[in-house]
Parts: sequence; structure tokens; C-alpha cells
Amino acid sequence: MKKRQLVTIKGTKNGLSLHLYDNCSYEDLLKELQYKLNESSSLHNENRDIKVTVELGNRYVTDEQKETIIHLIQEKQNLTVQAINSNLVTKKEAENWLKQNELKSITSIVRSGQVLEVPGDLLLIGDVNPGGKVIAGGNIYIMGQLKGIAHAGYNGKDDAVIAASVMKPTQIRISRFIERELGNTSSEKTREMECAYVNDSVIKIDRLQVLPHLRPNLLKLEGGY
Repeated sequence: MKKRQLVTIKGTKNGLSLHLYDNCSYEDLLKELQYKLNESSSLHNENRDIKVTVELGNRYVTDEQKETIIHLIQEKQNLTVQAINSNLVTKKEAENWLKQNELKSITSIVRSGQVLEVPGDLLLIGDVNPGGKVIAGGNIYIMGQLKGIAHAGYNGKDDAVIAASVMKPTQIRISRFIERELGNTSSEKTREMECAYVNDSVIKIDRLQVLPHLRPNLLKLEGGY
């Protein structure tokens, strides 16, 4: 009977992909990984740095075990581990994901000097006064006047949006993009809710009605006929 390969090395356009069998002991896996790395003559002959992606499958490894795998691979001077992927999600990772995707509803007035920050989406029922600041890892929805600073998608979420009943901010930030010269918005005349979003690396402000077209995955209609 043919022995099962515990480590499979595949070349990709970005470097190497190491697939580690997830149904064997960790010790046996390390032994075969060491053997395969020593056996691969192409790794010794490469002069350029090679990026390596490690695929763990359904195997759970501790931080210490992960460091051991990285060290074993990077003992070869031209190999650099750029990512370790796993199908498993730790409890901490799951909790962080839930926080980042949670809609936090708050009824308050954010006054000058105050900062309101949430890890996910923010629904604020109230105003943001001049000098006040609201920050969210996701989207910001304000059922009131935005006269201070709003920063959405602070973790690099470029497709985040900011919406307000009255849009008169002193500064808008979405991800790494900043807009200070906002001028007069149409909501001052029409009383329509407006939204801010990034388009072609520029923050735009438009009527709220454009969101279903610009961000079709943002709004989900469930139920009904």
C-alpha cells in the first residue's frame, strides 16, 4: 500500500504552496516537512527569494507550533513564509469577526471633545456636534445631524459608507481617504438624507438613494413578497 504524502509542495506564480496533511501527528508532519525541504533540489538552486504559503487544512496549531513550522521553512535562506492558512477559526478570531460585523445602536449626542468608537457598524440616533467625532470599523449611519468628524472603515474598509439625515461635517474619513472641503451639501436645501462613499479614490457625497446601486451587498431585503 502506497504511503500517504504528509507534505505536498506545489509551485505557483507567486512562489510555493505547501499543503500539510491534517490527519497525522504533528511530530510526523515536521519530520516529513524537513525531509521534503532538504530533498527539493530546486529550492537550493534558486538565487531569488521565494515566497511560501502554508496550507494547514483542518489542522489546529498553537502559536508556538506555527512558529516552529515557519522557522523550519525559513532555515533555507531563500524561503520566506508570507501566509499560513487554516480552515479552522479560533474562538478569539470568531469573537473579533462578530464584533467587526455587529451593528451597534446608540442613542446619544456626541458633543465637542467627545469620541464615540465601535469596531463594527454604527447606528447613531442623535447628532454629532462640531468638535465631536464618531469612528467605526464598518459603516456609519446617523439619524440626526453630522456637524463634526466621521471616520468609517478605519481598518482599511474602502467600501464603507457614511450616511446622515443632515450632512454638514467638518471632516469625512473613509478608510485612508480624507475629505475636508465639503462645501454646502444638498440636504441643506432638500432635507434628504445623504451618504458619503469612496469612488475612484475620492470621497463623494450623494443622495442616500444611490447606495443600492453603488453598494448592492450593503442592503439586504429579507422576507416580504
